[in-house]
Amino acid sequence: MPQIDTTTIRQVWTSALQTHYTRYKILAGSFIVAVILSTLPLFFHQIQKRQGVILNDWVLAQLPPYNVSVLIFACIWGMALLILYRALYKPEIYINYVWTLIFINIARIISISIIPLDPPHGWVNLIDPLTGIFYGNVVITKDLFFSGHTSTMVLIFLCLEKKSDKIIGFIATIAVMALLLVQHIHYTIDVLAAPIIVYILFRLTKYFLKRDHTRQW
Repeated sequence: MPQIDTTTIRQVWTSALQTHYTRYKILAGSFIVAVILSTLPLFFHQIQKRQGVILNDWVLAQLPPYNVSVLIFACIWGMALLILYRALYKPEIYINYVWTLIFINIARIISISIIPLDPPHGWVNLIDPLTGIFYGNVVITKDLFFSGHTSTMVLIFLCLEKKSDKIIGFIATIAVMALLLVQHIHYTIDVLAAPIIVYILFRLTKYFLKRDHTRQW
């Protein structure tokens, strides 16, 4: 990545925070995400205790399971660094990301709660020391429908604006979706449903943020 221009970043964010509504979106969104993430370990521990069903997945049946954790997280954290860099220079990217992330997490909590699944046959444990903290540093295998890793990649792709970034994000997203299946971490339906759900939530989030912006503050 290019060298970070701290002066420009400071000016951009100072200007953004001087606007009442933009400041609200940044601070409130950050607070709500922090609250949700702090409650996830308890939620995951609860769903891990329940009995779920194992789906008959034709695609996974054709794929011998392999541990590709390094490749998965190389893609995820590489894209995370890219969007962080872009957001430093454009707070709107951060706002779109953080508010959509709120609704993605809520949607996942609901869908996981009402669709109890056990992990696929032959699943290989996926370990990431960074995101593991949100699982309480415990192996969680039943947070299946819909895929959180796929959701993260799709959301980053949608929030990026430059054409070159979009291309990189698209390739990385497809790679992660395929690698999750190779590792048998998710069912095919978990991975395929995520882009659809995230796209709908992203468009709705942008609509409501734009609509609320027209109100008098």
